[in-house]
This record gives sequence, structure tokens and C-alpha cells, in this order.
Amino acid sequence: MKDALLYEGKAKQVYAAKNKPGQLVLSYKNDATAFNGEKKEVFNGKGRLNNEISSRIFPILHENGIKTHFIERLNETEQLVYQTEIIPLEVVVRNKATGSITKRLGIKEKTPFEPPLVELFYKDDDLGDPLINDEHALFLSNVTPSELKEIKATALEINKSLSTLFESINITLVDFKLEFGRMEDGRIVLADEISPDTCRLWDSNTQEKLDKDVFRQGTGDLIEVYEEILQRLEATS
Repeated sequence: MKDALLYEGKAKQVYAAKNKPGQLVLSYKNDATAFNGEKKEVFNGKGRLNNEISSRIFPILHENGIKTHFIERLNETEQLVYQTEIIPLEVVVRNKATGSITKRLGIKEKTPFEPPLVELFYKDDDLGDPLINDEHALFLSNVTPSELKEIKATALEINKSLSTLFESINITLVDFKLEFGRMEDGRIVLADEISPDTCRLWDSNTQEKLDKDVFRQGTGDLIEVYEEILQRLEATS
């Protein structure tokens, strides 16, 4: 199914899809990184878990009218997606205050954001993915003002869909990071992944962290936590 390796990132390898022009194979790795790559570790089974979780979430977004690059799950660690030109913006949606925003703005941990807060970051490892405003985003990327407005609106729609999904399995969606890509025909769609690598997820009753923060902070077993997310999602199908 896969052909030449085109790119390797921190969490995934990207291959051309064999005999399928305009499509890619994403292969999820077992690597975990934090703090812009300063902390690294390999967890056997992490790639499988992120692939399985993302492959369950993307079809739910499709059902709710969200356009994405996802086509299908191929096997335990790989999925088939449409090729897109990634827009160099990270779109972060925050429902509760935690992480960097509490330090940056002095906001008390767990403060709810009503309505949810949308932030933009410039995707550049050398610069540490800095926080930017809309004017910066328009200057640094190839999006138009109307497209940027659409991206932010779509992020909030995704937040509604994901919040409802996670509430159904007794999990609070605290915040999450999205990436978008431009299709060959110019349409902008959700790309990358939706997983505990890219979402902050807390058990609704215990407030236990069920995401990559257990690795960042050294407070738990990453594989055990990701398995818990997958098992809860499987129980809904």
C-alpha cells in the first residue's frame, strides 16, 4: 500500500500511497516527545493506540459534517489520507485553563473559558511554535482572511463534536491542538491526528489526566492511559 518515504516527523512517518495519486499513508511511531523535543522516549504500542484512536474519531467528525484528510484505517499503525499542503498554523481550542496559558496570562488552573478560547501558533520548531495573532497568521501563511475565519469557526465546530463524544465516555475535553491542510482543489480540511498526543483529556469524575501530560509531567503510565481512552471509545461502538 505504501511507496516512498516522503517525510518523518516526531510522531509519524509519511509515505506516498502506492498506485494512489494524491493519497498518503501515515504510519504512527512509538516515539513520544515533549517540550519541543527536549524530552524523548519510546513506548511500545503508542503508535498503534494513536492510530486506532484517530481512526475512530475522524469518522465521527465526518458524520458531523467536518471535512478531514482521513480516508480509512489500513492496519494497526497506518491510515490512508488525502495529500494536503499543511498550513503552518497550530490552532488550539481551550475549554479550561491549564498548561502554558496559566503561566503566560496568570489564569488560575481549571478556569473555564465560556465561550471556548481559540489561539493560533506558528508552526516552526526553531522558533518554538510562537503564539501569534490573526495578522501574523495572514502574513506567515497562505490563507486569506475569509479562510482564516473559516478555520477558526471549524475549530469551534470540532470542539462541539469532540466535547460531546468525550462527555459520552465520561471524559472532559480540556483543550486540543489542530492542524489544517489545503487539498489539491483548494479546499481546507482538518489534517494531522486527533489523539491523546494532541488533546488534554481529564476523567470527568476524578480529574485524572488521560493524555500526554502523564509523560510530560512524569505522573503516570502513558500506554495504560492511552489504552483507557481506546477502551472507552470502543465501548461506544
